Amino acid sequence: MKSNYSNVAQLKELMTAPPMTAAKHAEVMRKRIADRRMVEEARELKKAEDGLHFGTR
Repeated sequence: MKSNYSNVAQLKELMTAPPMTAAKHAEVMRKRIADRRMVEEARELKKAEDGLHFGTR
């Protein structure tokens, strides 16, 4: 999980930066959703694999 406090930009830089365009925002959100889905699928796959091997030695 990302930390909210990892951005080291100066306040002046943040306040004078142009706002994000709708297209850029959509791109960022699509990437965030894709990343989250990839993590969730990997977690489910691992859980399924662990379930198959549970109780066998």
